[in-house]
Amino acid sequence: MLLVDRMLVGGIKFVLGKLAAAVDAELNDDGSLREQLLQAQMQYELGELSDDEFKQVEAALLARMREIREARGGNAPLSPLDGKLSGVEATFASDADTVLHENAPAPESPAPAPESPARKSRR
Repeated sequence: MLLVDRMLVGGIKFVLGKLAAAVDAELNDDGSLREQLLQAQMQYELGELSDDEFKQVEAALLARMREIREARGGNAPLSPLDGKLSGVEATFASDADTVLHENAPAPESPAPAPESPARKSRR
């Protein structure tokens, strides 16, 4: 019975240790904070957040990111160039909007579709 109790207590300690490590990693990971900042920026651009609300969210997130960076030992200020690229905005123009450069070859026009036999017989 004593062996079972030790195994049970050891298992619970192991699980709680892993849980504490995961919580600590999540609290000290600025990746989730960067995602929250990106989400706030998107909401601001869509008009879901006012200027004041966005400034409050941004200030709180950047302050927490600075705290995490200082705790790691890096005292460098945060800049927009820190971190990784998380998204790209792209726009596409229709064929009518496409502008060709002087030296660029003209796009090839698609070949006309062959007529169906039923259409030929109606002529």
